Amino acid sequence: MTASTSLARVPCTIVTGFLGAGKTTLIRHVLENAKGKRLAVIVNEFGDVGIDGDILKGCGIETCPEENVVELANGCICCTVADDFVPALDAILSRVPKVDHILIETSGLALPKPLVQAFHWPAIKSRVTVDGVVAVVDGEALASGRVAHDHDALAEQRAADASLDHDDPIEEVFDDQIACADLVVLTKADLIDDAGMATARAALDAELPKGVRVVNVTQGRLDPAVLLGLGVGTEDDIANRRTHHDNEAEHDHDDFDSFVVEVPEIADPTEFAARVARAAEEAEVLRVKGFLAVAGKPMRLLVQAVGPRVDHHFDRPWGAGERGGRLVAIGLKGLDRAKVEAILAGAPVAA
Repeated sequence: MTASTSLARVPCTIVTGFLGAGKTTLIRHVLENAKGKRLAVIVNEFGDVGIDGDILKGCGIETCPEENVVELANGCICCTVADDFVPALDAILSRVPKVDHILIETSGLALPKPLVQAFHWPAIKSRVTVDGVVAVVDGEALASGRVAHDHDALAEQRAADASLDHDDPIEEVFDDQIACADLVVLTKADLIDDAGMATARAALDAELPKGVRVVNVTQGRLDPAVLLGLGVGTEDDIANRRTHHDNEAEHDHDDFDSFVVEVPEIADPTEFAARVARAAEEAEVLRVKGFLAVAGKPMRLLVQAVGPRVDHHFDRPWGAGERGGRLVAIGLKGLDRAKVEAILAGAPVAA
């Protein structure tokens, strides 16, 4: 391939990472500090409500207008390349003025390798290249010896089932994301003491390919120059990155369930956050995210939860006809929808 052809391709940064690790926060910071670089974002959600895309569309950034944020909901991007990913790229690459860089936020359950391999498709390879794969890692969880906040419950479940001789699905996803990384962003650094940081870095060093850099961040604050312009061309090396799923013809997400919970207007965000934390602890919900209407408040309440840790804040006013509460709940296969809905509704639940 000639240098001129390579330069003509639009660079794409694939941002992968487990549920709630901080991908959307990181990308929003990049958008807000792009310094004139015209960006576009493809957001892939697990579930049928595009919460992360809506967060990014609300940035109001001139160099990344709303039409440059494309959502692929209710399907893993690595499984729907032909149906979803190629048309999304077509739409973005047709924008005028031309975009300088594309950010692709995968769902927390997506495997990055099949997506990188898709950059060899004839409809793609001459127009875009993988600038780099960035794995976002929950530093607080890793410092505690886990890849996610529900790890203890998963370990107990696995230990109780003698028929299981494979890795936990969450750990497999995590390992595959790390195996494909060109850069690791360790989030929530402000919540980790020195001993915890040493634990987290040791866990990463044991798994990371040689030469992959790790950077620590708080609230997603990372200079875009660190994230963009890696210039790796990851698609040319992806065959050398070994993952758990290399011998599978294809993969699915049968290990996980997700559903949407409609939530009536609430009175007290703090009290409702306690319900979300309870759902994580009692119903083993991995991730909750969405928007709520609060009585007497014109602003939309954004709720993001990873296990029992719940964050919430008002992000913007409701648009016309928008007001209404909807949360996406994600958990392992068999997640008890009735129990989750009862807990979120504040109803007593039988043990």
